[in-house]
Amino acid sequence: MTVLDEKKTDEQVLNDQDVSKENVEEQTVDTENNEENEQEEKTEVEQLIEEKEELNNRLIRLQADFDNYRRRVKKEKENDLKYKSQDLATELIPVLDNFERALQVEVSDKDQSFVDGVKMVYQQLQQSLANAGIEEIEAENESFDPQKHQAIMQVEEEGYESDQVVEVLQKGYQLKDRVIRPAMVKVNQ
Repeated sequence: MTVLDEKKTDEQVLNDQDVSKENVEEQTVDTENNEENEQEEKTEVEQLIEEKEELNNRLIRLQADFDNYRRRVKKEKENDLKYKSQDLATELIPVLDNFERALQVEVSDKDQSFVDGVKMVYQQLQQSLANAGIEEIEAENESFDPQKHQAIMQVEEEGYESDQVVEVLQKGYQLKDRVIRPAMVKVNQ
């Protein structure tokens, strides 16, 4: 070997050492990058899992809200059907009151046929309201119920128990189980 060959060989050895150092450094950098990539992938996976869980929870809440909405609408429809004649009853109850007042007036024999006709119209109106589920609230001689009765006066009368209705001043009406107008009553103390 010549000196030149030795120099070349030394240079090659040095170059090879430099290349191996670079390879080691590249491998170290690659290892670090791989670790960083793995950590990033893990955090991305964790984020995706969290997003999925959040979306599932949101979906469950939305389904529950929709179910509640459907139940509420169904109940409102049922109530609308059940109490559909309430507005009509509210308007016709004063008419019933006026019929009752008219029938309390004394009449002569010559006007009796007119009174009989008014009685028939009154009875037909009562029957129509009863068919719609509108009933008179029983009050006289009953115990006072603040849900169905409105106490206008308190009196002390013998023969009645405490909180018993003595007299009905204005009839009350209810539609099925809902009070349309409470009965105005005198109550014994």
